Amino acid sequence: MRPWRGLGMTVTAQDEKYMREALTLAREGTALASPGPRVGAVIVSAKGELAGRGFYTYNEIEHAEALALKQAGNAARGGTLYVNLEPHCYTGKTPPCTDAIIAAGIKGVVAAMADPNPQVAGKGLDQLRAAGINVEVGLLEEEARKLNESFARYVVTRRPLITLKSGMTLDGKIAPPPGESLSPSALGAAGATAGWITSAEARAHVQELRHESDAIMVGVGTVIADDPLLTDRTGRPRRRPLLRVVLDSRLRLSSDSRLVKTARNDVLVFCSFAEENKREELERRGICVEQVPLGSDDGRPDLPRIVERLGAMEITSLMIEGGALVNWAALAAGIVDKVFLYYAPKILGGTGSVPFATGSGYRRLSEAAVIHKVALHRFGEDFAVEGYLRDPYGSSI
Repeated sequence: MRPWRGLGMTVTAQDEKYMREALTLAREGTALASPGPRVGAVIVSAKGELAGRGFYTYNEIEHAEALALKQAGNAARGGTLYVNLEPHCYTGKTPPCTDAIIAAGIKGVVAAMADPNPQVAGKGLDQLRAAGINVEVGLLEEEARKLNESFARYVVTRRPLITLKSGMTLDGKIAPPPGESLSPSALGAAGATAGWITSAEARAHVQELRHESDAIMVGVGTVIADDPLLTDRTGRPRRRPLLRVVLDSRLRLSSDSRLVKTARNDVLVFCSFAEENKREELERRGICVEQVPLGSDDGRPDLPRIVERLGAMEITSLMIEGGALVNWAALAAGIVDKVFLYYAPKILGGTGSVPFATGSGYRRLSEAAVIHKVALHRFGEDFAVEGYLRDPYGSSI
């Protein structure tokens, strides 16, 4: 056995095994648990045998701990519960999990992290300790925090975690000069590869990010240029469709676009000016149109107000897949929490190619957006940079 920094107990390989299983179970709730957290629970009996497992999905209502306790039955008495998030201790959609854990006779609880929800925030762990249960916190905490970063951002601020995603060449270009290439949708299946900057492996990973997101947002310029679908194509189940959001200040969205043709009350357009006839036409096609004021200086709908509106809709995570103007507008508005930037081993060069972000830009190096906690990922010959402009949990970084 080996001691683990941050726990008062001696952690064994078995402890890590069961916590990793709890995290794996929690991931089963991806796209099914939002706006709640992704939680997995494992119960090991006093004899050291796996007795119960469970993970949370919003529609099924019962929490992971309750499901694991139900499966374990009497074998839970004297056993240990492994869970990636602190058990909740208040009556909401369900009774407190802490009460159920105590009533079941659990003697030990190992939680990966405390719950960032202000209604819990350590109170659940304190209740368990007061009942004589041995409680340890911190095993695989970093993995647990990463898993529920969008929930943490949302539950504290009522705003979604916003990720700015883009694919580009090594010299930071997201497209050749306008008119020099066709969009992938226009090229068709036979020639689509020529229209993409990034590799098939990188694009497959984008679908994973979409699956983890509640909403995706682009500017109408991207819709006009590329005619994208903006769908989650993983084929895995979702509790609610991926919300497709379009910034369209003058309501230029074409009724012939694939976005409109495939709308099933899952497309939301934010505009600032709209002809009533055009608005009514789009709404008849299943598009939700909402009018918001223009932002201060970019000629686009007010982004902070849009973020607030999405939070009110219980959107916990938003991925921006915009063009150069939207990318800069999001950065300038201060709404971006993290970036996921894909780079292909290609160089376009020239002044006509489209940069990652265009606009007034930061005037001084001291004003530049600084990315923290940088992680690198490989996708075939491509690589990606993941990092944070702010900590989703509210700490300074």
